[in-house]
Amino acid sequence: MQIEAGAIVEGRVTRIMDFGAFVELPNGESGLVHISQIAHEFVKNVRDHLSEGEVIQVMVLGRDDKGRLDLSIKELTPAPVEPPRPKRLPRQAPEFENKLKSFLRGSGGFGGGGSKKPGGKGKGGRGRR
Repeated sequence: MQIEAGAIVEGRVTRIMDFGAFVELPNGESGLVHISQIAHEFVKNVRDHLSEGEVIQVMVLGRDDKGRLDLSIKELTPAPVEPPRPKRLPRQAPEFENKLKSFLRGSGGFGGGGSKKPGGKGKGGRGRR
């Protein structure tokens, strides 16, 4: 029995690697669930989601150029609803930016251009010992 793309089958995880998990299907064929096809969220470690011997449902995505089966768990689960992204703030008017630049020039910037205390000896008013 040839398994076609789009088929949903049950299989047993036979081996777990850093890049995914090999799954044996009922017809004796094996396929790979790549790490990117395990879950919708970022998967750092395959073993956090799957274990050897576990029976799982997979969708057959197709075959690679060498005839090996590409499988997915992610395609069988609904995608999470993403919260709306915040809108970008509009750019400030040029007049405001000019006033801000002028203020920063006059004040010495962000705290970097303050004046020294009288005596010119820096903090604490003491010289070298």
